[in-house]
Amino acid sequence: MNILVINCGSSSLKYQLINSETEDVLAKGLCERIGIDGILTYQPAGKDKEKSEKAMPTHTEAIKFVLEALTNEKTGVIKSLAEVGAVGHRIVHGGEKFTASTVLTAETIKAIEECSDLAPLHNPANLIGVRACQELMPNVPMVAVFDTAFHQTMPKTAYLYGLPYEYYENYKVRRYGFHGTSHSFVSKRTAEIIGKPYEDCKIIVCHLGNGASLSAVMNGKSVDTSMGLTPLEGLVMGTRSGDIDPAIIEFVAKKEGKTLDEMMTVLNKKSGLLGISCVSSDGRDLEDAAAKGDEKAQAALDIFAYRVVKYIGAYAAAMNGVDAIVFTAGIGENDISCRSKVCKNLTYLGAEIDEELNKCRGVERIISTPESKVKLLVVPTNEELAIARETLALVK
Repeated sequence: MNILVINCGSSSLKYQLINSETEDVLAKGLCERIGIDGILTYQPAGKDKEKSEKAMPTHTEAIKFVLEALTNEKTGVIKSLAEVGAVGHRIVHGGEKFTASTVLTAETIKAIEECSDLAPLHNPANLIGVRACQELMPNVPMVAVFDTAFHQTMPKTAYLYGLPYEYYENYKVRRYGFHGTSHSFVSKRTAEIIGKPYEDCKIIVCHLGNGASLSAVMNGKSVDTSMGLTPLEGLVMGTRSGDIDPAIIEFVAKKEGKTLDEMMTVLNKKSGLLGISCVSSDGRDLEDAAAKGDEKAQAALDIFAYRVVKYIGAYAAAMNGVDAIVFTAGIGENDISCRSKVCKNLTYLGAEIDEELNKCRGVERIISTPESKVKLLVVPTNEELAIARETLALVK
């Protein structure tokens, strides 16, 4: 079965067509500037990218162009839409309603809409993609795969905040966590690599990218994660502040004469690596600047690694031990220096990094020494494949 994976944003749409039997990516691409002018990028497996400007006033047109590209006589990878067996949609927030992926029906779509106040920038956009696909492929089964579902196994001790309980009862204010498909995929693969049953493992997944989060996965279940009600909590990220004293918001707002909305913009878009360094939100730019003596850029890199170390320590304590610590996503998979800096602070756990093995980018590898009591790994994430697998399991 061929499964079309859709990740729909407010003005963009990522897609992959995956053969569920071989798990090969037949084609992938991106629609950008939806609602403005429209740019389609399409890349069949083993061939060059094709980029074209196409009018995309809505997501329906964007999906239509994707389907046309996939079935194009010259460069298409399937002959007709009849070869698409199902569509898997990334949905950011499932709240407490969804503890697992689900087949999309009128009832489940309504329930997802009811979670939109928890992710106002994401869920409505995700559902736009769902409705566009339903319009163009009315008889094809569709599945929602939630960023938050994997973390719904957290106990109350991990997900409740120290706030009046009525806020949880009335508004469902709690920790939800994100990057769930990545944490699930990478933790399962890690168990396979170290040769231990997933249900018997204690794994810390470090999903480090522009958005970053850690998770503690014990006996096959997420028991804690660093992002919270929103993706703002946790690590210092590209442009997000991560953990701060909440009183800072009022303090700075009064000093600067800023509104609550303006302060939230600062925390989400002007903070993190960008805010500390005053240079960039991209670790590669900061490495270049630090090499030239930029102290703020170096401070940003050091603070990022320090926060990762703190969370690893907390999660090792929460699980009363750890079998494996794994790095994934853009920074985790590619930043040799960051991994080294983090792992050098984990010797108290019996973790020993092999600096030669650590000299790798974007490949699956154990980077710890044979004597290391804790396995250290790099495992590239594959959220699209995770979505395809979840979709197949529900529709086959």
